Amino acid sequence: MNPNTFPTKGNLILAKNSLALATQGYELMDKKRNILIRELMDLIDKASSIQREIDTTFSAAYEALHQANIENGISFVQEIARTVPIENSIRVKTRSIMGTEIPLVESSSEFLPAYSFHNVRPSLDVARMHFEKVKQLTIELSMIENSAYRLAANIKKTQKRANALKNITIPTYTTLVHDISNALEEKEREEFTRLKVIKRNNTRKKAKGNNEK
Repeated sequence: MNPNTFPTKGNLILAKNSLALATQGYELMDKKRNILIRELMDLIDKASSIQREIDTTFSAAYEALHQANIENGISFVQEIARTVPIENSIRVKTRSIMGTEIPLVESSSEFLPAYSFHNVRPSLDVARMHFEKVKQLTIELSMIENSAYRLAANIKKTQKRANALKNITIPTYTTLVHDISNALEEKEREEFTRLKVIKRNNTRKKAKGNNEK
């Protein structure tokens, strides 16, 4: 048997303190979960908006590319495409939201074309700008989706902890406080009754002694 469940005043104080701590912990977990859910919902809305913008920009980019192929020739456009440098400007940092580390992606939007403007038609520049915008939007979308995944995982973990406190820990200590309090009250009643009996017996003995004198 756990000695902390013995009906003593010390154990009652410990049980009340543990109950208060568990209740406070649940309240904090519940607040954390609500904050994370709000952050997640904001990210979901942003992801949906960016995805729609990507779809629109992609359509415009391919339409401009089709026009550039017609005006400049597919082979010429392909040669220019080979001059596009590999993307190496992306930098990933992290920031914390209620203990959840989420990525913060940064990239340079500067791009200097490797072709002469007077040798190409404007349609190629339009296509390049659209695809550059798609790249930036894709980077932002990947950051948001990764952040949403991490927040969802933390929400699940926080929910489990909150449920454990609410359904197991708090009821356990509530019952323990109730049981110890009842046991101590019963002891006090028994002690009070015992003292009354002792006092009554002492009074009778004293009265009997006086009568014998």
